[in-house]
Amino acid sequence: MTSLVLENEPAARQVLVTNGQIVIGLVDGRTLSVPLAWYPRLAHGTPSELQNVHLLGDGYVVEWPDLDEHIGIEGLLAGRRSGESAASLQRWLDARGGKL
Repeated sequence: MTSLVLENEPAARQVLVTNGQIVIGLVDGRTLSVPLAWYPRLAHGTPSELQNVHLLGDGYVVEWPDLDEHIGIEGLLAGRRSGESAASLQRWLDARGGKL
């Protein structure tokens, strides 16, 4: 089995949420787009909550503080979806007054 070895740590320079997609501009010039549905907290976010996005650690992590969501750029490139359980998501939704 081979392992992927990254030559450079991937980092974001810009993040947009639009048309059901998270679109990330990387510092190396690439653009990454992943479905918003991969991250249920984001899929349940309001437009205002989705626009309140920050880059942490020199762009290695994307944070949506209003939704308590943090996503690593390396994980996005690897195709990792949210690992949150349905029970955890439901507790979060209940705290917001919503249903799954």
